[in-house]
Amino acid sequence: MKMSLIVACCCVWVATLATAAEPIRVLVWDEQQPAQKQAYENFLGNEIATYLSKLPGLRVTSSKIDDPAQGISEEQLQGHDIIVWWGHVRHREIPVQTGKRIVKQIQEGKVSLIALHSAHWSVPFVEAMNQRAIDDALASLTEEQRQSARIETITPPPFKSPARDAKRTPHVEKSVGVDGVVTLKIDLPNCCFPAYRPDGKPSHIEVLKPDHPLAAGLPAKFDIPHTEMYDDPFHVPKPDLVMFQERWDAGESFQSGSVWNLGKGKVYYFRPGHETFGVYHQPETLRVVENAVRWLAQEQRR
Repeated sequence: MKMSLIVACCCVWVATLATAAEPIRVLVWDEQQPAQKQAYENFLGNEIATYLSKLPGLRVTSSKIDDPAQGISEEQLQGHDIIVWWGHVRHREIPVQTGKRIVKQIQEGKVSLIALHSAHWSVPFVEAMNQRAIDDALASLTEEQRQSARIETITPPPFKSPARDAKRTPHVEKSVGVDGVVTLKIDLPNCCFPAYRPDGKPSHIEVLKPDHPLAAGLPAKFDIPHTEMYDDPFHVPKPDLVMFQERWDAGESFQSGSVWNLGKGKVYYFRPGHETFGVYHQPETLRVVENAVRWLAQEQRR
């Protein structure tokens, strides 16, 4: 056997041992809305957790809103690398402080968040987008200006979709006082979109960056036979990466796979996943989640 081949084999063996010794710790958090029973015998989150738990290199646990500490205790937060979050009608029950705790862990590069479908209004995702909006606004200033800048935030009406002609959020107005201090007036992101339609009509997804690890094993295009429609614009900060473009036959479209950097960590949003349609019985959508788990964990460990 040639020396180069021996070295290559040893590298693979070492990498395999490292993966086995340090599995990616995944927490799948699910509101477990009763309506999910129309499509999932054991709830949507458990469908995803079961799929992930059968894959090498992952250690997967499930939690739900009715668990002690709402399924996201400090121990659970500290004990996982990735949080996959699905919620819908009980967002209001999660304290803002819980979202801020998760955001702090993301900023420190200790955890990554994958928000699915209606988790666009989940407390962790909203708090992450609020923080990113503030970070983006501060980034427009000089270092000297940032030291003394005043920040005023305006929170949008909760759980209300923006009108089609509404001002796009986040929106920033900058002013300079007579003392030279910059004030940033920030309309925080609504984290929603002007139209949705839960009629189960199919969507068509195009992979925009086929060479990216987030697209591993996916076809260039695939359909979701039954899903809910969301229509852009999505009122969130500009993503650092958009992986998928989703379209409907009636003409609507959505950027359906976006990544934001937040401090040392990342947030990933994947749009498909309505609770009464079996979106996560589909191999492609499950592979999207798997790819996100593996890539985000790899990015964390750099």
